[in-house]
Amino acid sequence: MGGQSRVYLGDLTLPSSCLSSARRSLFLRIGTAFFAGFFVCLAVVAQYVSSNQSCLPFSLFTALLPSHVGAPEWHEYPPAEPTNAFPSMFPSSVGSPGPTQAGAEPGVAATAPAYPLHSGVVHLVSPTRFSQDNVKDRTKDFDIFRSWGSLSPWYSVQRGKFGIDSGPEAPDTCNITGVHLLHRHGARYPGDYSNGTGPGRFALKLNRNAENVTATGPLSFLDDWTYKLVSQGLTHFGRSQLYDLGVSMRMRYGFLLKNFSETNTLPVFRTASATRVLNSAQNFALGFFGYPLEGQYQQQIMIEAKGSNNSLCPQRSCANNDDPDRGYRSQTHVNTWKAVYLKDTVPRLQQYLDGFELDVEDAYAMQELCAYESVALGYSKFCELFTEKEWEGFDYARILIKIYRYIVAWGSPFGRAEGIGYVQELVSRLTQTPIETHNSSTDATLHNAVTFPLGHSLYVDATHKTVVLSVLTALNLSSFAAMGPLPTDHIPEQRTFRTTDIGPFATNVQFQLLSCSTEHDPQIRVIINDGVAPLANLKGCQDHPDGMCSVHAFVDAQKENIRSTDWDFVCNADWTIPDGWKTTMGYPPL
Repeated sequence: MGGQSRVYLGDLTLPSSCLSSARRSLFLRIGTAFFAGFFVCLAVVAQYVSSNQSCLPFSLFTALLPSHVGAPEWHEYPPAEPTNAFPSMFPSSVGSPGPTQAGAEPGVAATAPAYPLHSGVVHLVSPTRFSQDNVKDRTKDFDIFRSWGSLSPWYSVQRGKFGIDSGPEAPDTCNITGVHLLHRHGARYPGDYSNGTGPGRFALKLNRNAENVTATGPLSFLDDWTYKLVSQGLTHFGRSQLYDLGVSMRMRYGFLLKNFSETNTLPVFRTASATRVLNSAQNFALGFFGYPLEGQYQQQIMIEAKGSNNSLCPQRSCANNDDPDRGYRSQTHVNTWKAVYLKDTVPRLQQYLDGFELDVEDAYAMQELCAYESVALGYSKFCELFTEKEWEGFDYARILIKIYRYIVAWGSPFGRAEGIGYVQELVSRLTQTPIETHNSSTDATLHNAVTFPLGHSLYVDATHKTVVLSVLTALNLSSFAAMGPLPTDHIPEQRTFRTTDIGPFATNVQFQLLSCSTEHDPQIRVIINDGVAPLANLKGCQDHPDGMCSVHAFVDAQKENIRSTDWDFVCNADWTIPDGWKTTMGYPPL
């Protein structure tokens, strides 16, 4: 029998067709109200976030907000309170591991006829092209990853680069008896986004003008570009750098661990406490020892804070270097050079950008973004915007920044003093005698048999680039400073000092100890990023084809360096820098 079906709701009887209509109307009203409320809430959140940028990294709504040109885009991982985390259901060991037996330790540095070279760019993608202005000048051996100064990844420098035509493998008549390794942290993110300098300054400036900016040609990618770099921490590539360095050093010097097995002791590695340095040290250990780390070594973390003595971060305890009124932190040298090498760059890029006036600092920041984005994200479109000549200019600018702005190494009045603490510790380890007088950045409370052991065949210390360069200065390795004060109107043809070679991310210095049948005394070599450094300028050290020097002569020369370096004068005395004053000795005017 035909007719409508009926639905009973209490005392109310409705045809089913009416109910369907009512349902549609109800669902429509509810849906409209929901989405209206959602977008109102979203707009409120967006307004709040835009007026309070500091909350951006922590906002749960950041990923939902529309991306604005130049705005920060940061992703928080891991989640603070994951809903599916049940540690007890995922034990780290369930037994039944199967039979295992450790084999012999590797020793490439001691046994192989050649050294495995490190290219430094695994995981990074090179730009497929560069500025068209540069095509005719392209050189076959140009490597953009080696054109970023201290922002470059570390790589094995060319044999003979520092003047010694010898490789880091043990000479034919020698056996390696010990290694002291000093290394920098891996690739990191730049400084704070909102501090008004560098890449963050460019992003903020672009973001403020986003509504008026029109980008075309090679700059068209800026239309949807966001700032994806956080502050100072270790990047994923930086993490892999130190893991790889750890593996590499185990392959080269693993046989030295036999000494620890024979004496029933563990190696003690040290690190400064800054997150990027500590994480680097931990990743190095993971590469060197493998997982799990427990029971394989001991990691000492040295406090990195103002006023705290720390040979791996000496600048924090050097009052004059920490004094902004000291008057030597000048950007004049760097800014003068930027204006020279980027003179034609700014107008060339400006033609592709309307509504945004580029200046030299913007162009330089875009080069920094190339380097930082590459080591953080794996690839950067900014790299394509510049010529090889401009990258050479950037590389040179990074030298001037380190020498004259951040005042480190041979061109700094603080260089020698800030490296001398580590030299004191090196001498203590080489002679197996405690430091008699702690009159520099060393921390006497940590110099005991437990936290500063003597007699070990392997030491590893993690620090900052500035400290590595200061240590090289304090050691009086003058071949790197022989070029004299650096010009700011051109790049000198002969450069023995390049931060790309001796101060890149994960840079490492190996103090290699040897016993040689052709030498009466124990020998030492200094190897910087696989390049053997000359020691002949040190008193008592001879001009040796393999860069070796008697440990006794090396120690005597370093003791003289220690005696002639007055930490208290450099860091606490009331001295001034005369106008136009320059140094290549890493020491202030007397």
